[in-house]
Amino acid sequence: MRYLTVVRHAKAEPAALGQSDFERELTKRGRDQCRQLREWATDPTELGRFGPTVALVSAARRTKETYQRAFKGTPFVRARDYSELIYNGRREVSAEDLLLELASIDPVTSSLLVVGHNPTVAEVAATLAIEPTLDIRQGRFPLAGAYVFALPDDRPVGLATYELVATYVPD
Repeated sequence: MRYLTVVRHAKAEPAALGQSDFERELTKRGRDQCRQLREWATDPTELGRFGPTVALVSAARRTKETYQRAFKGTPFVRARDYSELIYNGRREVSAEDLLLELASIDPVTSSLLVVGHNPTVAEVAATLAIEPTLDIRQGRFPLAGAYVFALPDDRPVGLATYELVATYVPD
């Protein structure tokens, strides 16, 4: 069995005057959320049991920082790609867009991790979950939250339904 872990970036500062949304950085609370994600990712009885993963990370500053603080250098991630296609601050990204980009890096031999943005990650979770949680059904995806889906071993990730096997939400 392999897995897809979908993570929303941690809490970020609002854009400063003249700053693009793409350049927002994490708050202290966001950095604390990343520490908790990192603890789970390095624990083989928690999130760590769903790795090692190939990661697809939005190229926005807050998602890159979330990835670096929570997952970089852990045994949970064995490879990583950054993508401007899954968020560039200029156009809406659908669940299907994200899944196509994720499928393009899917080796079909390991688990996957995506670190992205709402509303796209909530749409992905709602699209993929056989039995979505109330939060997912209502389009909510908590900051720094992680939802883990079981994937078949013999097919690339795609527009299908999967079992939601674990949820991690930092304090």
